[in-house]
Amino acid sequence: MPAKSKDQQKAAGAALSAKRGEIEKSELQGASKEMYESMSEAELEDFADTDRKGKPEHKGE
Repeated sequence: MPAKSKDQQKAAGAALSAKRGEIEKSELQGASKEMYESMSEAELEDFADTDRKGKPEHKGE
């Protein structure tokens, strides 16, 4: 499932970095922390790998 906004993609990228041990889980906040806890690494990769072109900054836009 692709990200619907740039913010979703950024949050998924941060959560994915934490899953991989590149950053500490304690550095996460908000949506990225929720994504870390509720999504698998493969799901996070799908979100983070979404092309940003044409995406709104926020999901509601």
